[in-house]
Amino acid sequence: MREHFLKRISTIDVTPNILELALTMFILLCFIQVLSQATQHINKTQHCKTLPGLVSSQAQLCRSNLELMQTIIQAAREVKKVCQKTFADMRWNCSSIDALKFLPDLERGTRESAFVYALSAAAISHTIARACTSGDLRLCSCGPIPGEIPEPGYRWGGCADNLHYGLLMGSKFSDAPMKMKKKSGSNANKLMHLHNSEVGRQALRDALVMKCKCHGVSGSCSIRTCWRGLQDLKDIAMDLKTKYLSATKVVHRPMGTRKQLVPKDIDIRPVRENELVYLQSSPDYCAKNDKLGSFGTQDRQCNKTSSGSDSCDLMCCGRGHNPYSERVVERCHCKYHWCCYVTCKKCERTVEKYVCK
Repeated sequence: MREHFLKRISTIDVTPNILELALTMFILLCFIQVLSQATQHINKTQHCKTLPGLVSSQAQLCRSNLELMQTIIQAAREVKKVCQKTFADMRWNCSSIDALKFLPDLERGTRESAFVYALSAAAISHTIARACTSGDLRLCSCGPIPGEIPEPGYRWGGCADNLHYGLLMGSKFSDAPMKMKKKSGSNANKLMHLHNSEVGRQALRDALVMKCKCHGVSGSCSIRTCWRGLQDLKDIAMDLKTKYLSATKVVHRPMGTRKQLVPKDIDIRPVRENELVYLQSSPDYCAKNDKLGSFGTQDRQCNKTSSGSDSCDLMCCGRGHNPYSERVVERCHCKYHWCCYVTCKKCERTVEKYVCK
């Protein structure tokens, strides 16, 4: 497995300015195709030391546990997929992390950057915790059995997600670039990214729930075997989206003997531990603007009957929309046959859809 992974690594050219502000995980994300096509073979010590984007503490983590890097790449894929699905109904739809390099909206400390860092941190720890449970990582196993006594009819068992190990290793990797003393870049941005990463991990802690499996004669469920398991990343992303919509704009100013992030308009209180924060206002993402990192919403699909963010009025920024017809094939006239299968016919119908002008 280690040899196979090492064969996938080749030298990657990464813009230095991007490294100052972006998680290494997303550098890997942007170059997943390069990694998968690489054929050069080098040993793990050389690889972990020379792979662009890894700071010294990350390289050390890489050398001690190369299998962890494969898990982090898996997390990067999940972030990209989940982020774009979560924001599919909004003008900003995570297209910034699908570009060949990060666009300015993710470099400037915007609300969108806050969400991306929070989701990144949550995803890394989430993927590691579940990799422990599935046996994909040799240095960890199932999470601990809870100390409290379960209610009558319940018993602890199964294999819990190892959240503790996921948070430990995930924070070591995610936060390393922002904690380097000699690393260039705005200290305000570093504080913002560290704060939002911790908000993401707190959302992950809140997503640890009790899951149970029933046992009993004829499905009576007289006994339930339970364990602590994490909700899916898509559910955590929706929680973070709510925090994104109510994020607080902050400024970097002296507080006592050092500078801290404080709310811009209500600086009588400190920043709350569970709120996302941002330094720069976002563009409206209506029109394409390369300098601001906006793709615009031209040709984006909209919902004519919606009153939400995906409505044609909001999505198209008042420019109007064009209708088009699309033929869809779906299952219909389904019948259940004893025992036990279902047969369906295929029906075709025409639906009207709309795209922004």
